[in-house]
Amino acid sequence: MELIGSSYEGDMKNGRMEGKGEYTFPTGTRYVGETYNGMFHGHGVLHFPNGSKYEAKWENGIALQGSYTFADGLQYEEADWDYCIDNDRRFYSERCNGLRPAGESQLTDRHPPLVIPAGCYDCGDGFYDPDTRVVTTYDGDFLRNADDSEHDWIVRTCRRAVEETGGAAPDKAQVE
Repeated sequence: MELIGSSYEGDMKNGRMEGKGEYTFPTGTRYVGETYNGMFHGHGVLHFPNGSKYEAKWENGIALQGSYTFADGLQYEEADWDYCIDNDRRFYSERCNGLRPAGESQLTDRHPPLVIPAGCYDCGDGFYDPDTRVVTTYDGDFLRNADDSEHDWIVRTCRRAVEETGGAAPDKAQVE
């Protein structure tokens, strides 16, 4: 495990994970729960670096049934999902605490929003540097390398530092 950057602390049998333990992936994601014959098996929870978690019943390394909870406490519901749909685009914190007064737009689920480092994007679970193509946590720890698809999505849809600090570019009609 050390060769690939992961680690395990817990019960072992015949040199394999078996019983209760904690497996940490190189990305910082942690599995805490039951294992059998070297695989996730039984009840276990994946804890993601952004604070979200996936709790499930596992069988031979495959999640059979589970539930996902976002870092802000919102629980994902596959049926009757009514959060962030066409008719309601509020942040979860706005659903829980109400909208901010007029003139105080809420740009992220956090208020006030974090300051984005120069040249970077806020991609929801951390900051993305398009020059290095690395996503880091909001604390600066490595999360992942972005592939072409994620890079394109972030650059097309996410907030960028210059917009945060310098405002939008002036309207072309105003300049002429």
